Amino acid sequence: MRKIVLASASPRRREILQKLGLEFEVLVADVDEASDERDPGALCAQLARRKGEAALAKLQASGRLDPETLIIASDTVVALETGAGWEIFGKPKDEADARRMLTALSGRGHFVYSGVYLWSGGRGVASFDRTEVVFKPLAPAQIDDYIASGEPFGKAGSYAIQGLAGAFVARTEGDYYTVVGLPVEELRRLYGASFPGAEPLC
Repeated sequence: MRKIVLASASPRRREILQKLGLEFEVLVADVDEASDERDPGALCAQLARRKGEAALAKLQASGRLDPETLIIASDTVVALETGAGWEIFGKPKDEADARRMLTALSGRGHFVYSGVYLWSGGRGVASFDRTEVVFKPLAPAQIDDYIASGEPFGKAGSYAIQGLAGAFVARTEGDYYTVVGLPVEELRRLYGASFPGAEPLC
């Protein structure tokens, strides 16, 4: 199996790759996540590419880049459809921002988009997947208690489906791991389509 580098500080993405039985190195490279892109799928794929290319540059600069290395990067956003288009939720800036997002998602359906970027053999490719999530109606006290738990911070849309917020979910449609933060089915598809003849990833 080729060397795998995960370009992410996310413990959730590490856990997903571990569940897939993969051995990998974590290499985090800070990137500017500012963007004028308003399409949520294009946005998360763009940000995943930035992270992957930043990790690639780090490996090149340190002289540790093996052309057969596989770099995996991902980014996740939550998107709520409104009459004016998509409202995109990233990570909350503070408690008020988390409360705003959770209140907006209460009792409604939204989409979680996770982009994935793969680089190997001098070639980089990016794609994304989306999963629909429908929240139950949330009482203000529920939202306050959840914010007090600290779980919303550092999470797109201010919630973690694999954590306490799992109780908020009425239903999902699509890949559960896309909501957690790494679109496993799209990762497998993109890898197989982009690197034909390579050993299966997982």
